[in-house]
Amino acid sequence: MPKSPKFEEGSFGLEVVMDLYECDPKVVRSAKKLEEYTTKLCKLLKMKKFGKTQLPHFGYNEAHTAGYSMLQFIETSSITGHFSELWNSAYINVFSCRDFDTEKCIDFTVKFFGAKRINKRVLVRK
Repeated sequence: MPKSPKFEEGSFGLEVVMDLYECDPKVVRSAKKLEEYTTKLCKLLKMKKFGKTQLPHFGYNEAHTAGYSMLQFIETSSITGHFSELWNSAYINVFSCRDFDTEKCIDFTVKFFGAKRINKRVLVRK
């Protein structure tokens, strides 16, 4: 498996894009668990939360879009997520203008959500 790209001098930041499938339904349906995720991830990656985690529940016009969306500002950017209750899937982006351990981020996220499959990308933002 190829190594994830690393933060380079002159880059704006790093972004981890994760599509997680077959997640634990109790996690993707719980505002409390989603807030716990942002808190634990920020602690693990030494990111400082800026404000409270926003967790609106909406998207009722389409069955696959109904669920929580998540926004957690951090001092160096944001953590966002969208969750499909129909498919028990999670679509999460972690973006920071400073270097962070992308593999640790991915491993923690997969375990937290109990995902059985993942598609992931790490982007160096320039």
